[in-house]
Amino acid sequence: RLQSVWRSRKALTCGASALVSGERWVSALGTDSLRGFLIASGDGLDMAVKLRLTRIGKKKQPQYRIVAADARSPRDGRFIEILGHYDPRQDPSVLTVDNDKAVKWLSEGAQPTERVSKLLEISGAMEQFKSSKAG
Repeated sequence: RLQSVWRSRKALTCGASALVSGERWVSALGTDSLRGFLIASGDGLDMAVKLRLTRIGKKKQPQYRIVAADARSPRDGRFIEILGHYDPRQDPSVLTVDNDKAVKWLSEGAQPTERVSKLLEISGAMEQFKSSKAG
């Protein structure tokens, strides 16, 4: 089967998927370079895309972005796509989520963190994902 390799935001076609000469290589299934990221690890393949929070805002005034990011990248590091914003300091907390983007990433296998899964339940994206999965 044909594998695309993700490196420096470019999709290259290659037959190998491994860590090569210290560079980060991630094999992707399918033709779209942003779909179905999987890390080659021994016998099986583990998911590499996470839906998580990235901190923005000034010192002592946190605000967060909900992003789809490579699981190996740092908390405030490179991300693939912004899915929404979360401001816990407002009363009540402000949450804006693009449910269509969130459902797209969940259907492609991205794993949300605990906090993001709770936020997606509040926004209705998890319900939408479960109904699209069932039907």
